[in-house]
Amino acid sequence: MVTVLDTTLNRPRPRHPEKAHRPDQEVLRKPEWIRVKAPVSKGYLETREIVKSNKLVTVCEEAGCPNIGECWDKKHATFMIMGEICTRACAFCNVATGIPMPLDAQEPASVGRAVAQMGLNHVVITSVDRDDLADGGAQHFAEVIHAIRAAAPGTTIEILTPDFLRKKGALEIVVAARPDVFNHNLETVPSNYLTVRPGARYFHSIRLLQQVKELDPTIFTKSGIMVGLGEERNEVLQLMDDLRSADVDFITIGQYLAPSKKHHAVKKFVTPEEFKSFETVAYSKGFLMVASSPLTRSSHHAGDDFARLKAARAAKLAAA
Repeated sequence: MVTVLDTTLNRPRPRHPEKAHRPDQEVLRKPEWIRVKAPVSKGYLETREIVKSNKLVTVCEEAGCPNIGECWDKKHATFMIMGEICTRACAFCNVATGIPMPLDAQEPASVGRAVAQMGLNHVVITSVDRDDLADGGAQHFAEVIHAIRAAAPGTTIEILTPDFLRKKGALEIVVAARPDVFNHNLETVPSNYLTVRPGARYFHSIRLLQQVKELDPTIFTKSGIMVGLGEERNEVLQLMDDLRSADVDFITIGQYLAPSKKHHAVKKFVTPEEFKSFETVAYSKGFLMVASSPLTRSSHHAGDDFARLKAARAAKLAAA
C-alpha cells in the first residue's frame, strides 16, 4: 500500500481511504510470464527527469504500470492531465480518490513542452475522472491537444478519456480538437460493473465510442479491457461484438494485476495461449488492430501500434 502524509494529523493516511474498510483479498502467486524487471536504465532516468522538471503526472507511475521500465527507456510516456486525484473509486484502480485541485492553466503548455523535449512521434494523453467539472475536463483535453500541435506538429496524438457521463456537449469539444486516436476503455465485462467500475455505465461507454465515429469517421477508435477479474470467456466475446457494433478499430486485452490487498482480487492469471486465442477471435470479428497479451496495457507500444493501425486501414480501403 502506497501512502502519502497528511500533515494536519501528522500520521500516515492511506492512498485509498475509501477502500480501507474492505477485507484483505487473497493474493495469487504471479506466474513467470507476468514478471518484469525493476526499471534502472539511463533512458528511464532521463524520462523521469523530463517528467519531474515539467511537474507532470504520468499514468505510468500513478497506476503502477508494469511496463514503465521498458516504455520510459524508449522515451515513451502516457501523461495524465487534470491532476492526480480522481472523483471515482473503481475497485481495480491505483489512482487516488478524493476532491481534486483546480485545473492548472499552465498544464497544456507544460505537456506540449515535454512532448517536444522528448522528441515523441506519438503521445498518449489520459486523465483522471473529473465529475466535479461542468464539462468533465473536455475543454482541458482540447487545450492540451492544441498545445501539442503547436509545440510538436509532427507528433500524432492519442487520448484515453473518461466517459464524460452526464456531461452534455463534452464529447463534441474533444472530437473537434481532432486527436488521431480516441481511446476509452470499457475495462471489464458488463456483469462486473457494479463491483469493479460502479461509477460507470457499460452501454454509455459503448455509445460514446460509437458517437466519436459519427462525429468524425477519420478518427481511429480504441478500447481496452482487463481479464482475470472473474469474467467468463463468452462475456469477453460478446464485449468484442459490442465494440464492433460501435465500429471500434482497435481492442487491447491485458491481465489485471491488483495494486493492493484492498483492491479487487485477481481471480485468475490468464495464460499466454488464452490471450492468443482472444487475439485470433478479435481479428475474425473485424478489428483492424488487436493487442492481447498478459502485459498489454492501453498505451503500451502505442506509437508502433498506431503505424500498424494506419497501414491496416489503408489495406482495408484498398481491398474494398
